[in-house]
Amino acid sequence: MLRRSIRPLCCALLMLAASGLSAVQAAPVAREQRIDLWPAADAAGGDRVTERSQDPARPDRIVEDVRTPYLAMYAPARPNGQALLVVPGGGYARVVLDKEGTALIPAFVDAAGITLFVLRYRLPDRRHAEGPDAPLADAQRALRIIRARAGDDGIDPARIGVMGFSAGGHVAARLATHPAPAYTPVDAIDRIDGRPDFALLIYPVISMRDGLAHAGSRDRLLAASDAPADLALARLSPERHVDARTPPLFLLHAQDDPTVPVGNALAMHAAALTASVPASLHVFPTGGHGFGVRDAHGPLARWPHLALDWIDSLPPRP
Repeated sequence: MLRRSIRPLCCALLMLAASGLSAVQAAPVAREQRIDLWPAADAAGGDRVTERSQDPARPDRIVEDVRTPYLAMYAPARPNGQALLVVPGGGYARVVLDKEGTALIPAFVDAAGITLFVLRYRLPDRRHAEGPDAPLADAQRALRIIRARAGDDGIDPARIGVMGFSAGGHVAARLATHPAPAYTPVDAIDRIDGRPDFALLIYPVISMRDGLAHAGSRDRLLAASDAPADLALARLSPERHVDARTPPLFLLHAQDDPTVPVGNALAMHAAALTASVPASLHVFPTGGHGFGVRDAHGPLARWPHLALDWIDSLPPRP
């Protein structure tokens, strides 16, 4: 089992604090490497990037109308062999690149040694051949690419997980529960296993049921689908597809989340229990929605430590 030394993690956090920046607020220092997902991409228009922050040390970019999906890789100085495919949220209307992407770098890359791959994914749209499955197709392709190049990047191909936030949590949950290809294979990479070894779902959109569904996400998924609504919603509800093949799950939610009800995480956990899938559930009384790492305060601010300890505790995949 790969283990993370607590001493380097603590030392890194102390160094960040001494520099006047907290571990979750420091500007990204790792170098970004772009990895395109598909041999040919639609580069005509789209990919509108907007910077919402006035503070250069706390970037908050969003991208809308993604046409050229790709991975942004952030490699640690000393890789520990673990990798995370990060799927930011945005309600399927946008992709939040920094608050739920690059803001993870200090704790997960610089301190813990995990190689991070932040996914800029296409949004559900009838213009894409995959329609509502376009985000899933990009996530499957991304996971396969990460596994294909694992040896060159110092990654154990059996220690590759996914971490998804909000609507990105829905993408991550579908990636963990939907083994069937969501796209037509294009090359040899698509023969590689596209399922993650573990999944972390952070205030995730899960169920499409009335009373639990995030209305905006559900509406955008349905608008991109040609299937009858009842069939589409059943297929797009990951908690209905958890089975013995589903990888271990880490679920984090705030009880007072006003946007995505905590019942989403609870429904996924209940499904994991029924299927005997190892699942760690963390529900905090306060925190709201979209806290990421920057806006997590009090006891909730320790969630990255909980996540890292959980990853380290996982046994090697058979």
